[in-house]
Formats: sequence, structure tokens, C-alpha cells
Amino acid sequence: METVTRFGVSVPHQLLERFDEYIEQKKYTNRSEAIRDLIRNSLASEEWRDATGEVMGSISLVYNHHTRELTEKIEHLQHEYHKNIVCTTHVHMDAHNCMEVVIVRGKSSVAHDIADRLISTRGVKLGKLALLSTGKNL
Repeated sequence: METVTRFGVSVPHQLLERFDEYIEQKKYTNRSEAIRDLIRNSLASEEWRDATGEVMGSISLVYNHHTRELTEKIEHLQHEYHKNIVCTTHVHMDAHNCMEVVIVRGKSSVAHDIADRLISTRGVKLGKLALLSTGKNL
């Protein structure tokens, strides 16, 4: 079992009140859990900025599948990065629009490259990259 270190934190009263509201809103059981998550998220965001950091993430796309050659372009791009793409999920939103979620793994810079290329493809209406740490260093 991992050892735990206790430490004190001094914060202005107003800030602590706002933090307690945040804790209640997010359903944390106590301040320690919330602080641990904030620390982990802060450290993970540093990994995302490090171009060589290992990450996992999802790239969500919304597009009209009737757009000429769009599906083929998306497929081609995914084959180009086959070593970094873990899986994809395709959902029909309505008669025209689709959502595709692409799960990626690898260096942060590669995940950003894949996302940028997919999102900027003509015909993609919306796109978003969400990165997560692999958790190795947390």
C-alpha cells in the first residue's frame, strides 16, 4: 500500500469556501480527494504539453457523411496512423450526420497531429481532442 503524507495548506477563507462548493458540486467525499485529483490533473496536463510525453486520448468528429470523399479521407488518414490508433467508433446521429470517435495512443505530438489532420479535413463540422495521461507517472 502506498504511504500517505499529510501536509497543511493555507488559503484565504473566500477561496476555501469556493473550493468547498466545488467539492460539493463534484460529489467529492472530502477535500483530500479533490486536492489529489487537482494535483494529478495538473501533472497530467504537463505531460500533454510535452511533445514526447506518452498519452492516450479520444478525437471526436461530427461530419455529414454525404460530403464527397470525406469518409475515404478519414479512413485513409486512420490507416496512415495505424500504429497510434487503438480503435474507432462510428455512430449515425441522423440521416446525414455521423459522429466518429478515434482512440489514439502515443506521443502527445502525434496525437495532436492526428487530431489536427482529422479535424481540419474539409467536411468535418466539429472536432475535439481530449487527452489523458497513461497514468504511469502519477
